[in-house]
This record gives sequence, C-alpha cells and structure tokens, in this order.
Amino acid sequence: MSLALPQNLAQVHACADHDALAEALAASVAADLRAALAERGRASLALSGGTTPLRFFQALSVQPLAWEQIHVTLVDERWVDEANPRSNAALVRQHLLSGAAAAASFLPLYRDDAGGPEQSLAALETALADLPLPLDVAVLGMGTDGHTASFFPGGDWLDRALDPAGRARVVPMHAPAAGEPRITLTLPVLAAARHLYLHIEGEQKAQVLREALAAPAGPPIAAVLHATKAPVQTYWCP
Repeated sequence: MSLALPQNLAQVHACADHDALAEALAASVAADLRAALAERGRASLALSGGTTPLRFFQALSVQPLAWEQIHVTLVDERWVDEANPRSNAALVRQHLLSGAAAAASFLPLYRDDAGGPEQSLAALETALADLPLPLDVAVLGMGTDGHTASFFPGGDWLDRALDPAGRARVVPMHAPAAGEPRITLTLPVLAAARHLYLHIEGEQKAQVLREALAAPAGPPIAAVLHATKAPVQTYWCP
C-alpha cells in the first residue's frame, strides 16, 4: 500500500511498520532539533497526544540531544489533570521525559488553578510567550474525522482556531467528538513552525487524509496542510 498526496502539500515517508515509523520520525525530529540548537542555542518542540505517538516518544527520548536546552509543550490537551489516564501531559512525562530527556523544560497546557480552559487563556498566552517561537518542530496527529490538534469539526471555537490572521496562540474547544473540553494551539502557531510533521498510522486514516485533500472544503487537517509554507512531512505506516 502507498499514501499518495499532493507533493506541494505533504511529502510522504512511508514506513514498513509502527516501529520503523517511530524510529524514522524520531531521527528526523532529532536532526531538526540539533540544527536549531546549533543555530540558536535552544529549541522548541510541540507534541500531540493519544496512543499513536507512544513508540515515537520512546524512540525520541533516547536520541542524543542537549535536552536541557529544549523546550517541550503540547499541540493540544484535554482539560484533565495528570492523574487522569487521558492526560496528554502525563503521556509525555511517562514516555518521553525520562532518562536524559527529563532535563528538557516542559510546559503543559492544563492548569489546575483555573476553572476551565476559557479562564486559563491569559496565563497560557503569557507562558507561551516565553517559548522560543516560532516552534522549531510541531508533530501533529489526525483523527478519523479529519481533526488535528483540537480542531474538531463542529467545535465552538473552530473558526477562531483556524483563522490564519488570528493573534491568539491558544483557544479552548468544545465539540461533541472531543469528550472533555480542550485547549489547543491555533493554526497560525502551527503553520509558522519551522518543521511541521503529521504522524498517522493505518489505511483508514490514509483514506481520510486523501478524501480531505480532495474535498473542496475539507475537514480541519486540510486547512492546516494548505496553510503551511512548506510541505508537511507526513510519516505513515499501514
């Protein structure tokens, strides 16, 4: 099987299996981070959660990097604390930030001193201003409904999240398919990343991506792919 996408939107790296994908993606992301460190002395990395990237997190955690100079944050987060098994921050701490990688600076998006994501916006904008921006690397995932980050079809803040001229770095999101309330980086932040990756696995998601790009007004992943200046590096395995 193959994943053929318009090359002006996405450069596809097809891997034999989950482990090969994790190793290849980790090596590419690590190379980008090394280049950023060599040029600017620090680097920033935004990661997506869920179960798909766990092997990638583990492969990246053992890459030889100056982790103490790397700032890690999340592309998006469910509005739950780290004791909750659905916390993306907890997954990153467990599967990436161990060993030498524990020296990285980590900025979670959930705040337990706020009543909800709407109440956290000002504090998160301030915290994100301290990150090296634009992001050096952002790694996206994608759901079978075509959402990426927390850009859910039907989301209450979706128009603002996808506004290419928007000034907000983060917005909340509520949508029927999202489960919990969410907080997410916005399209301008992701589209400005020096290196943007899409990590998907399985033929079902490959077909969703093909259909999204073929539709005149596709789901949110299509908006992201069309907004970036360079083709998104897409890592996929059957």
